[in-house]
Amino acid sequence: VLAAVVSTISLGAAAKDFLNVSYDPTRELYEDVNKNFSKYWESRTGQKINFKQSHGGSGKQARSVIDGLDADVVTLALAADIDVIAEKAKLLPADWQKKLPNNSTPYTSTIVFLVRKGNPKGIKDWGDLVKPSVGIITPNPKTSGGARWNYLAAWAWAKHQAGGNDAKAQEFVRKIYKNTKVLDSGARGSTTTFAERGIGDVLLAWENEAHLAIREQPGKFEIVTPTLSILAEPPVAIVEKNAEKKGNLYLAKGYLNFLYSPRGQQIAAQNFYRPRDAKTLAQYGKIFKPLKLVTIDQEFGGWNKVQKTHFENGGIFDQIVKANSAK
Repeated sequence: VLAAVVSTISLGAAAKDFLNVSYDPTRELYEDVNKNFSKYWESRTGQKINFKQSHGGSGKQARSVIDGLDADVVTLALAADIDVIAEKAKLLPADWQKKLPNNSTPYTSTIVFLVRKGNPKGIKDWGDLVKPSVGIITPNPKTSGGARWNYLAAWAWAKHQAGGNDAKAQEFVRKIYKNTKVLDSGARGSTTTFAERGIGDVLLAWENEAHLAIREQPGKFEIVTPTLSILAEPPVAIVEKNAEKKGNLYLAKGYLNFLYSPRGQQIAAQNFYRPRDAKTLAQYGKIFKPLKLVTIDQEFGGWNKVQKTHFENGGIFDQIVKANSAK
C-alpha cells in the first residue's frame, strides 16, 4: 500500500504542514511515530514534513475539528468521537472505519489501576475501589475518551459478578464516582493530578499511561491489573476533506498505513500500546499482562448505543452525578 502511495508524490516538494489531532496520552507515541515516519517518507519521496500535534480530551478534540481545527488525520480515543466528526461536519465518510484493517485501529489498550508504591490501600480488583477510604482519580466522561473506557470497564466488571445486572452495575459505578476526588478534562490531566500533585489512592488509567508514569517516576507507583477490563480500541482516520484541500491526501494515507507496518507496530509496543500484530505483541509479553477483556460491541451493543444511553445529556452518567450530589 505504501509503495503505491509513495509513487504519486512528486520529488523535492517543499515541506508540507501536517496536523494530527489526537487524544490526551499519545504525545510520546506520535513524537516517536513522526520522527520515524519522517525519515521513511523523505527517503522514498524527497518530501519533508512539518509535523504538528494537537492533544486533549478525545471528545473535546473531536469538537475542535468540527469547529474548524484543520486536522489531516485524527487519532482519537474511541470511534464515537470520529463518528461525530463524520456526522456533524461531513469531513469524512460515515463508513470511515472500513478504510483500514481492524476497524481502523492499529493498536489497542485497556484500563488498569495505578497505585502508590506498596499499594497501601490493598487494591486488587474493581470491588476494592468502592471502599469508603479509597480516593479515585479518573477524568470526566463528558470530555475524555479514556474516562468513558474507565466507566464502561467498571460497569462490565460489576455486571459480570454473580447476580450482576444493569441496575447493580449502575449502583457500583455511582459508588466509583462518589469516591472520585477530581474529574479532569482529559487522561493526561488525571495522571498529573495523581502522580505530580499527589492526590488520590488510585488512578484509573490507560495501560500505556500507567507504564509511562512508572518509567518517568521510578519507584513511586505500581500497576494493578484487574481480573476483567475492556478492550480499548483507539481508532485512526483521514479527515478527507481537509487533507484533500491541503494536498495531503496521499501523505495522510501513507502516515496511517505506517502505523500498521512492522516498524509502526514496534513503536506502538515501545510506547506501551498493545500492537495488533501477534508476533510483535509476543515480543513484548513481559509488559502486557493477560486479562479477560470484554468489547464494546458484545457487552454494550456498540458506541452509538453507549453514547446515547450513558453519556448524552440526561444519560446515566448525568443521573449518577445528580444522585451523588443529592446524597
